[in-house]
Amino acid sequence: MSSPILEESQQYGCIRHPAWALMIKRILDVVVACIALIAAGPIIVVAALAVKASSPGPVFYRGIRSGLNGRPFRIYKLRTMVDNAENLGGPTTGTNDHRVTRIGSYLRRTKLDELPQFFNVLTGDMSLVGPRPEVLNYTAQYRGEETCILSMRPGITDYASIEFADLDDRVGNVDPDKYFREHIMPHKTALRVKYVKEWSLISDVRILWMTFFRVMKRIALR
Repeated sequence: MSSPILEESQQYGCIRHPAWALMIKRILDVVVACIALIAAGPIIVVAALAVKASSPGPVFYRGIRSGLNGRPFRIYKLRTMVDNAENLGGPTTGTNDHRVTRIGSYLRRTKLDELPQFFNVLTGDMSLVGPRPEVLNYTAQYRGEETCILSMRPGITDYASIEFADLDDRVGNVDPDKYFREHIMPHKTALRVKYVKEWSLISDVRILWMTFFRVMKRIALR
């Protein structure tokens, strides 16, 4: 059954991708996520123990994000900030944000905090590749072709993830939320629209390879 968001997105040139291609995408998601969780399991366990030992609070962060057709879901990440961080500041973290823990800083820069999102892929809330999910306050402001973003399942990585891998450093430490909204968000939104409109299985493979090499480079530099 078509949703209001899907209907609106199609009015602005968003392509309804073939069902068979989306099915293959989903099968690949499940297979790769299972392999990744088996391979990364020991890393997740060690990182989780480090998070628990470094500061009080839960091991996992479970923030609410907008998913397919705007449906809210909880995203899994290893916690990188102090407990109750969302009530101590805005949704954007800047350079040397006081809410980020020491182990959290390492996890964020190496992207290891994102590993639990393979569980989100298995549950169907996310895909390996797709528009990075945003908080509901941001997606509620989508207009016109921006609604295309919500017509596909959000992903662990996309063009915007690669372009803004160093997001914390880019927004600085002077009102990072304002800088993000005015300077970063428009570009990230445009890249997400580009992904949806130009999506193909080949583009997903290309983005996965680009992400893999980017993450390996960041780990090597730490």
